[in-house]
Amino acid sequence: MSPRPQAAEVAALGLRIAMLRMGLGFTQQELAERLGISRVAVSNLESGRSIPGERTVTLMAGLFRMEPFELVQGTAYPQAKVDRLPLVTAKYTEVELQLALLERDLRWLESAPAELAIEVIEGWQKALRLLAE
Repeated sequence: MSPRPQAAEVAALGLRIAMLRMGLGFTQQELAERLGISRVAVSNLESGRSIPGERTVTLMAGLFRMEPFELVQGTAYPQAKVDRLPLVTAKYTEVELQLALLERDLRWLESAPAELAIEVIEGWQKALRLLAE
């Protein structure tokens, strides 16, 4: 049996979560809504009164643009739970990804031949309409 996590180590994960949340400018309520948990649950995670499950760690990691193991690395997060974390998580939503690609294409279009630029723009107009639906 593994030793019980030290309070300071558990709190370190909670503090990390709080700092990352504040870095995004989210309130506890906003983070809770994105994770599908209560604001009280977020408060308990940040204060170290509870330890997040693998699902919550994975969702938070995606919001914080990091891999799940990076979020819990160096904390007392239980090794059995670490072993069940996915190696990677989606760091960007489909909308964010498409907007990044659009931005790249817009920069490229500045020097593209006019007929090709028109074709690319029409393709993006169609893609953006679909994305908006």
